[in-house]
Amino acid sequence: MNNVNNHENSLLQIGKLIRKSMKFSLFTICIAGTFISSTLSAQTSVIENSKKNPKAPFSYAELSVKEGGQWEGNQYIGGTFKNVQELTLPETHTDHSSYIRYEGIGLENNQIGYRLYLDWRNATDIFGKKVNTLVLPEVGQDGFESYHHDAPWGQDILKSGRTIGIGSYGRYDEQNDYVETFKIVKKTTTKVVNEKDQSYAIINYKGWKTWGNPVDLQSKLTILPKDRFVKVDLTLNNSLSGLCTGIVAFKDIPLKQGISKNKKWGYIATYGPQTLAKKEDNLGMAVFYPIESLDQYVKTKSTHTIIFKKTKNVSYYFLGAWSQEPNGLTTEDSFYQDLNKKLDILDKTQQL
Repeated sequence: MNNVNNHENSLLQIGKLIRKSMKFSLFTICIAGTFISSTLSAQTSVIENSKKNPKAPFSYAELSVKEGGQWEGNQYIGGTFKNVQELTLPETHTDHSSYIRYEGIGLENNQIGYRLYLDWRNATDIFGKKVNTLVLPEVGQDGFESYHHDAPWGQDILKSGRTIGIGSYGRYDEQNDYVETFKIVKKTTTKVVNEKDQSYAIINYKGWKTWGNPVDLQSKLTILPKDRFVKVDLTLNNSLSGLCTGIVAFKDIPLKQGISKNKKWGYIATYGPQTLAKKEDNLGMAVFYPIESLDQYVKTKSTHTIIFKKTKNVSYYFLGAWSQEPNGLTTEDSFYQDLNKKLDILDKTQQL
């Protein structure tokens, strides 16, 4: 009889544990669901707020991929685009795979838009805007080609070619005078975040190999609901030489350099007819960098390059200014006046 009672008691205890475990699991699921819901709603919240108040200041980070189709080799066939918060790049993905809308992550505010290719090129492009409202959710919905042409909202205005574009990052190969990009990466993951006063994308490159041992690199690109700049924070698991950024170089477009009064920050910049738009169109591009992190400036065949000292982390800023932006910087003088004001701010506060 005692054995029967002991057995019943054991079963009761097990039942209580199971019920408790189930309650905890359900609680955990509910909490996780709330987190996922709030995270996913952040992207749509910017879109909805923009519809209600089109001209209100905003910042926006976007990531959109196809679902409902299938991979055939390196091409994603069929499907429709859906905004997502996070992504691990499929091994089959490369440039022009038709999988990621406009081929990468997007950053935008009232004045300008950018995209960073999520493939081996890793270049940053500029979306010039002729309106001050949100445009990225509609860009590239019909494929790659349309945003390369003039539209009421603007267009892709920068021809990056095989360079890092404006303000992206790579590793300078001194022997071949070339900026190496991200041809060999074991795994790439990314996520976009939209907050009240900023939007950003985080990209993790695990096992990035150029020469020597592979490294893990994390980049964070942040845009604010004001101005045209993006802040870039790079963090590596091991110190790396040759880490660099820069600006695509065009023939007959001169480079200018500036150094702050207290020699804490510098910039490289170009201005002129260097867009994919009409010939009389002008674009200014700049990279701000901390002087203490500078190793050297190098002009390769295709890139004005800022090479950083051997490091595990560095932060810098880049920006573009298109002459067709509403109430924008329409002359070379106004562009460089704006850069020099920013240089003074960086000199005093170390941030924009």
